[in-house]
Amino acid sequence: MLTNIDMVHIIKHIDKNRYEVMKLENIFRENAKIFKAFCDENRLMIIRMLQSGEKCACKILAELQIVQSTLSHHMKILIDSGIVSARKEGKWTYYSLSDEGVNNAKRILNDITTLRFEETSICKF
Repeated sequence: MLTNIDMVHIIKHIDKNRYEVMKLENIFRENAKIFKAFCDENRLMIIRMLQSGEKCACKILAELQIVQSTLSHHMKILIDSGIVSARKEGKWTYYSLSDEGVNNAKRILNDITTLRFEETSICKF
């Protein structure tokens, strides 16, 4: 029969595991935002343009031949991912690659593509 102390320990263990799962879910959600940035050819073209330095939204609009609302949609995704940063100057917004965001994306990609042999499962069939 379980004592109250046993029950408290079990509940703490369950809560700790639930917290760890929620923490992982949040990490995966944030990682998905980063890789969503790379899942559109327009966003890849924008990233390519920004490799040569900061660009005004007007330059990106002219180069890609898209409307402002489409650019805003893509830039929101890129900024939310952390890959791109923005600054306002007058009526225009200037965009650039974020060193921190780019390095974070590289680190995450390396982490999720690294083989972990200790975590392999053995098939019994």
